[in-house]
Amino acid sequence: MFFVLALLSAFAATVPMLAFLFTVWFLDRHDREPLWLFLLTFAWGAIGGVIFAMIGSVAMAIPLSMALGPNLANQYSAVLIAPIVEEPTKAAVLFAVMLSRHFDNATDGFVYGAAAGLGFGMTENFLYFVTVAGAGDVAGWLFTVVIRTFFSAVMHACATACVGAMLGFARFRGWGWKIAALPIGFGAAMGMHALWNGMLTVGEIFELEALTWVNFVLFIVEFVVLFIVFQFALWDERATIRRELADEVQNGLLPLAHAKAIGSYFARSRGGWVPAGIPRVQYIRAVTTLALRKHQSRNSTARTHAFYADEVVRLRREVAALLKLAEA
Repeated sequence: MFFVLALLSAFAATVPMLAFLFTVWFLDRHDREPLWLFLLTFAWGAIGGVIFAMIGSVAMAIPLSMALGPNLANQYSAVLIAPIVEEPTKAAVLFAVMLSRHFDNATDGFVYGAAAGLGFGMTENFLYFVTVAGAGDVAGWLFTVVIRTFFSAVMHACATACVGAMLGFARFRGWGWKIAALPIGFGAAMGMHALWNGMLTVGEIFELEALTWVNFVLFIVEFVVLFIVFQFALWDERATIRRELADEVQNGLLPLAHAKAIGSYFARSRGGWVPAGIPRVQYIRAVTTLALRKHQSRNSTARTHAFYADEVVRLRREVAALLKLAEA
């Protein structure tokens, strides 16, 4: 029985997380991130984030045990240690991704953060599933799979997405936002994590089943709120694209119909507006990136301004060359 449940544990831990992962990538509809970097971020959460979280948890468990005693330390480690250790280890990769030219705004922060959290949740789920499988309790294993798949792992994704969103929001804003991004992002992430683990822990210790159900409802509310914020980030990204492309229409680079189509995901998904001879995917990517680079050039620091300004020039040339293909 254990061998069967162990195989099923591997399946249950990976397949749903990969499904969630590609759903997140698909929802980033205006400027999807390169899959190689997106998957690398997921891999960090699954491997690096988990390994460093284990090391950090062991290191912090020693002083906590000395302060509270072994029994209390073991009971409350999920509340006092896990959020403090796991959130930074999951989010560490975001600081590397943020330095790349692919990290543009809050939308990118959301999706990269969610990827790292889902990777962490996948590995953690597998460890939990195998542990429960060892007891041979099929009903208990199924309950663990459902709760950890649709709640615990998604909580990890949401928490790290908070950090990524704040990093993306602050990147092309003033120093005030840059300074505030870390405490706000990590405060939200650790608070969400601590609330989830805390209510589960208290409900288990005092046998308060109702508290567990309240915890589920609260997390659903948190998820809905975060999803709405993500939609606002997408709306802001679309507004930026439309605003920046209006200049290109006025200056004669783009036809007005093209700017309107690229500024709307549903409009650009329909065929017929790109003239024959122009590679559609490459053209949409070039024009979208041009709009974002213009915004970034205007809001970048002196150290990075030259890069973004050069990118604007290069992308204008690329767009002009692609449009000429329709005339050939």
